[in-house]
Amino acid sequence: MSKQELMVDGLAPPISHYCDAVRFGDLLFISGVPPTDAKGALVGGDDVAAQTRQIFKNMKLVLDAAGASFADVLKVTVYLLDVNDRSRINPVRKEFFGAARPASTLIGVRELAIPGMKVEIEAVVGLRTD
Repeated sequence: MSKQELMVDGLAPPISHYCDAVRFGDLLFISGVPPTDAKGALVGGDDVAAQTRQIFKNMKLVLDAAGASFADVLKVTVYLLDVNDRSRINPVRKEFFGAARPASTLIGVRELAIPGMKVEIEAVVGLRTD
């Protein structure tokens, strides 16, 4: 199997030495997605739900580039500054995932890479090979 690194148009350039996603066989590993616009500016201000919505819009760009959808997401890991915000982001998750229910881990953190970020989400995706 070969490894393919993806850099996706429409996303801000990574802030460090990584790519937006890595495909290995029929799996896609999406790096932690920030709530930023294409220029790297934070979207959503202090609203964790608005930040989450931007994250999923950005994640959709990665999924589209890989020929996948939210229905193909196997697992998400959510990093929140305040784990009590889970109830505020869950309705946004349902907007994007619909009936799909990926495995999920929620981790409370003290700080995220971009000032003002309240949430960051990474994912593992199963790609169709047919």
